[in-house]
Amino acid sequence: MDRVSSGAVLVTGGAGYVGSHTCKALAAAGFTPIVFDNLSTGHRSFVRWGPLVEGDLGDNAAVLDTLNSRSIRAVLHFAACAYVGESVSDPQKYYENNVVGSLSLLRAMIDAGCDKIVFSSSCAVYGEPDEVPIRETAPKNPLSPYGASKMMVERVLSDYSCAYGLKSIALRYFNAAGADRDGEVGELRDPETHLIPRAMMSLQGHISDFAVFGGDYPTPDGTAIRDYVHVADLAAAHVAALRRLLDGHPGGAFNLGTGRGLSVREVLDAISAETGEELSVSNTLRRPGDPAELVADPSLAARELGWTPELSDLNTIVKTAWAWHRLAHPRVTTEETSPQPTGAG
Repeated sequence: MDRVSSGAVLVTGGAGYVGSHTCKALAAAGFTPIVFDNLSTGHRSFVRWGPLVEGDLGDNAAVLDTLNSRSIRAVLHFAACAYVGESVSDPQKYYENNVVGSLSLLRAMIDAGCDKIVFSSSCAVYGEPDEVPIRETAPKNPLSPYGASKMMVERVLSDYSCAYGLKSIALRYFNAAGADRDGEVGELRDPETHLIPRAMMSLQGHISDFAVFGGDYPTPDGTAIRDYVHVADLAAAHVAALRRLLDGHPGGAFNLGTGRGLSVREVLDAISAETGEELSVSNTLRRPGDPAELVADPSLAARELGWTPELSDLNTIVKTAWAWHRLAHPRVTTEETSPQPTGAG
């Protein structure tokens, strides 16, 4: 499949972590990713596989013009605020950006006659699960405004399908981790709160202390358990979902994970093994909105999308992340910044 025959797709938030990796996968699959991003958290340097349209989803006219002028076949929607803790302290920001911004995008899509969208959702829609691993049919009881905002957009997509014929696939991914194997893009945020990059930044001297949210969970070692999935596997899932929509798939919601849970302690041990360095770790209080265990049942995505993770073993995740962080964050010996606790993400 060549780029001309595949056509252009709009990637909102394509300058971010998962979005940029997906743009690379889209280009390799023959699509032309048109990135629409306000660069509030994304990086201009991450836009390497197609043009950048700098803009905000709240600017409905700009989104509509991009859809029409670029002959967009479908949309992959990543743009969102994504800090669970911040969503608890500032829910207005999350509902305005994640929900209202999505409504603006969908209005433009309807006006432009673009009827296919792959939505970046989250396992946060489930909250504290009744059963693990989690199936897509599990109750949706998000513990944070972030998770609630993702659940709301999923409901909007379902309603728009009935009313306007919009075809959508929501991908509920679990813990995105790792980095591009070629070292071209990776995890780069400010502030950084995710477990693996925070641990590596600690080893490199960029933070003066390293703390973990919660050591008293009802788990074997007291730390939270998560299902870590390599970002390149997530990117491949988005390409698979896009192709299914273009081929006439009716849409739906799918978990993206491995079906295997790893504790924070296990991940930190793997980082120490890969780097040959011991982490100095302390525990702090649990983060509001964090369940003890989140592990996916990914079988529906395997059946319906033909997707199975290929790079999501812990060794590959840690190895690619460490290679990226040595490029993105060269080691320092004197600079210190205020510590921020790290959760299970």
